[in-house]
Amino acid sequence: MTEAFLRSRERHPDDRAAEYPPLPVPLVVPVYDNHTHLEIQDGVESLDFKEQLDRASSVGVRGVVQVGTDLATSRWSAEIASHEPRVLAAVALHPNEAPELEQQGLLDEHLAGIAELASRPRVRAIGETGLDFFRTGEDGRDAQIRAFEAHIAIAKEHDLALQIHDRDAHRDVLRVLRRVGAPERTVFHCFSGDEEFAREVAAEGWFLSFAGTVTFKNAGPLRAALEAVPRANVLIETDAPFLTPTPFRGRPNSSYLLPHTLRFMADHLGTDASMLAAQISSNTEAVYGKWDDNSVDTPTEPLGPGS
Repeated sequence: MTEAFLRSRERHPDDRAAEYPPLPVPLVVPVYDNHTHLEIQDGVESLDFKEQLDRASSVGVRGVVQVGTDLATSRWSAEIASHEPRVLAAVALHPNEAPELEQQGLLDEHLAGIAELASRPRVRAIGETGLDFFRTGEDGRDAQIRAFEAHIAIAKEHDLALQIHDRDAHRDVLRVLRRVGAPERTVFHCFSGDEEFAREVAAEGWFLSFAGTVTFKNAGPLRAALEAVPRANVLIETDAPFLTPTPFRGRPNSSYLLPHTLRFMADHLGTDASMLAAQISSNTEAVYGKWDDNSVDTPTEPLGPGS
């Protein structure tokens, strides 16, 4: 995991000193975590990826999309997915990686590495890619856009979903997608727009993935976005170990905490949690395909983060 990615994440001051929250009440109808980072260890308690997956399975989270943010974590994600039936992989260079790689003359080489990983059977998405102008100045934007366009081309070449990271760049992301043409299955990971932007995204047939941020007290515009879009366009995620949902904000996140966000969304929409879970599970499989498709191999050696 590179410093550029970690610098792009919001951390609560006590994240690293906090314990993981307790297990929630299991869901009756299971769901999938559309976006997580199993390789990042957080808090005082060390949970390896198998422990995280076991906890998730115990509360009705039947599978996860493990997301790479650079070439090393993308390789690890693809390898884990090839041996673990509860994991599918997304591979990409995070937008904040692109300017640094461009300066080092390594961007094309790393993009070629992502393209190579895209052919593996349990790699089902290219992501997280997109644009992040929160910390990147004007001098880094061209590299981000070039990398974004290259990732879009890889997704379309391999008929994979696209997971978009969009921070302070809504209009620019749309301009790129419309100029070069979006893949058939495009997901706005950790959707952060308002109601108007949500309607625009959904009108294109793209998916909006809601994270624990939708439960935050100050997230009124995000909840309005959730209300505004068809449920056929809604996905759910943790973005773990970040963005832990209320009531555990500030503590490390993990896929097993997804039921908190799901139940909050159902309550806010005035619907039954099981009905919403069934819809979201159907949506998720429409984007990524099946998890249990007999494409899992037997590992030949121990797997560790970044290997």
